[in-house]
Amino acid sequence: MATRKKSPKKADETLVDIVEVKASAQDFFERNQYVILGVVGAAVLIFGGLFVYNTFFKGPKQLEAVEQMYQAQMQFERDSFTLALTNPGGGYEGFLDIIENYGGTKAANLSLYYAGISYLNLGQYDAAIDYLNDFNPSGEVLPAMKFGALGDAYSEKGDFAKAMSHYKKAASSNPNEAITPYYLKKIGLLHERNAEWAEAKKAYQQIKDKYPNSTDGRDIDKYIIRVGAKG
Repeated sequence: MATRKKSPKKADETLVDIVEVKASAQDFFERNQYVILGVVGAAVLIFGGLFVYNTFFKGPKQLEAVEQMYQAQMQFERDSFTLALTNPGGGYEGFLDIIENYGGTKAANLSLYYAGISYLNLGQYDAAIDYLNDFNPSGEVLPAMKFGALGDAYSEKGDFAKAMSHYKKAASSNPNEAITPYYLKKIGLLHERNAEWAEAKKAYQQIKDKYPNSTDGRDIDKYIIRVGAKG
């Protein structure tokens, strides 16, 4: 069993408290599942490094780790986050054991992300931050997903300055229509919480100008009007 420190959502239309800032990770996955699954699949299957090392050690170890991950991923998709972490069933290892037993593989690295998101959903925000910080993302989408999840964890802890910092990193990391407007909206909502109306409007206006056809762009006008009336 892996050992590590394990410290113990959709935005509302009316801004009342920080609940509006926090959209659930599950909602994010549902809205962007095809993009995410494609990226995750690529991350698991890509091999690099020296030919001999990959062929005789790292390659087989990676394939074994991917096989072990299957059941944990199934439990994760069912929102059974505790089972995904430690006991997914069928004799397969959970994400924590994969991290411990298959270090150095793409699968173990990706399991750090899964573990972080699992702890985020379980309300164990320090553990989520711990695992997400250890995750080494690659590609165009995974870095933004890491920063965004860290923003969610810090937001849940009430550390809104760090949450803002990570949401800004998520929004500026390889901008794209699937993810960037989602985090720009969170930035705007956090600015609203702080009564920073001009900054909130600026974030919302970016969505309107650059991503008008995105999920968040389709109704962004009402947010712009709202902060305009207050500013």
